[in-house]
Amino acid sequence: MAIKKTSKEEILKNSIHLFKVNGYYNTSMANIADACGLIKGSIYHHFKSKDEIGLESLKYIHEYFKNDIYSIAYQSDLSAKEKLKLFVKKVDNYFVNSEGGCLLGNLALETSLQNEVFADEIKSYFTNWQDALMVILEDKYTNIDAINLSKKYIALTQGAIMMMNLYGKKEDYLKVGEEIISLLD
Repeated sequence: MAIKKTSKEEILKNSIHLFKVNGYYNTSMANIADACGLIKGSIYHHFKSKDEIGLESLKYIHEYFKNDIYSIAYQSDLSAKEKLKLFVKKVDNYFVNSEGGCLLGNLALETSLQNEVFADEIKSYFTNWQDALMVILEDKYTNIDAINLSKKYIALTQGAIMMMNLYGKKEDYLKVGEEIISLLD
């Protein structure tokens, strides 16, 4: 295999894809190197271990969601309805166009009982998602109702991602977003 230079971000993007499609435990350092066009030892110039790649992959996706999606809830120039529509649109675009589902949802099921560090990052991701939705929904609902509705939407979204991947159909997944948007009618 030819040796090529690659960035830490390229390694993360390839790793994320492999972890989502094959699972964390079914993805080896050799698989990651192959996906990046590298020899296995080259990965160690950027990461000490697969666990480090796993944690950095979780953080990478979490940062994307915080910056590009969750931040919508805190924009003062949009109405609650506009925020929710944009929020749902971006969540839907991400998952509909992302083979393998939700990395954090997948790894929550696969690794959280064995890896406390992963579990903490995954919990933070879902807490941030819940908090952002809660902020939007508090425009119409009490704090407790907004919390409960945000938890419900996240659970429905995660289940719908699983079903969309299982059956290869996005229509039912998209209905979840439509349902949450209707809460502000």
